[in-house]
Formats: sequence, structure tokens, C-alpha cells
Amino acid sequence: MDNVIVWIDADACPVREECYKVAIRHDVPVKVVSNSYMRILEHPLISRVIVTDGFDAADDHIADNVSAGSIVITADILLADRVLKNGAAAMSSKGDPWTNDNIGSAIATRAIMADLRAGALGENIGGPKPFTHVDRSKFLQSLHNVIEKLKRT
Repeated sequence: MDNVIVWIDADACPVREECYKVAIRHDVPVKVVSNSYMRILEHPLISRVIVTDGFDAADDHIADNVSAGSIVITADILLADRVLKNGAAAMSSKGDPWTNDNIGSAIATRAIMADLRAGALGENIGGPKPFTHVDRSKFLQSLHNVIEKLKRT
């Protein structure tokens, strides 16, 4: 597929550099979407998209512009759900795919955790695990695999 594009929900993405590395190796364009200016690798395949600072503006831009052949890198489960509905692929920054089979339970878990945090009354109930070298390595391999799959379709 010639229209493979990697979209990065960039404001809190810890794997931008890894996305660049894999995309350049595959000759695939990358669109880095954020609410404010951020440095990106200067390369003809990599472009920056700055949206307004409105609520969900970056998510809206990504969801409105993806298509089959796109892969979106995001930790935002609701954005992943939106892009899956548009026929794009989605992946977490730890290399886990968001799919039509797992997105529903991820949304439900997200809602439960939000309720727990709201009821915790200042107690620390924990957050995501720290990002590790193993996570980074898994992400690189997963992104490579997804791009290869999209190119074959």
C-alpha cells in the first residue's frame, strides 16, 4: 500500500524518535501532531502539524485525517477507538496494538479507573508503569511489523 502514513499523537509520546527511525527505514511519511511547537527530526518524510490548543484538537485532527493505511501512535484509548472506526491501525507507545477486539474492554477499564481515581480522595492508587528499554524495543519491532503488514495490503 503506497499511502502508509504514521501519525503521532505527539504531546505525550515517548517514542517519537523510534517512529522516525522505523518510518525512514521503510520510506514512510510521519505526521507529528501537537498543540504547540515541538522539535522534530528534520527529514523530508517527517512533518509537523500544530493544531489549536482547544480540547482534543490534536485528536480531532488525527481522527479527521486518517484512512486505511494509516497507523496512529497514541496512548489515548478514545482516539484509538476513533481511528479504528475510520479504518486506520492504532498502537500504544509500548507497542501494543489497539484493535476492534480489545478496544471495548480498554475503554471500559479506562472508565473504571477514572471512577476509582475520583473516589480515591487524594490517595495514590498508582499510575502507568515506567517506560523501559524493553518497552522501547517492543515498540520498534511492533511498528516495523505493522508497517510491513500495511505495505502488503
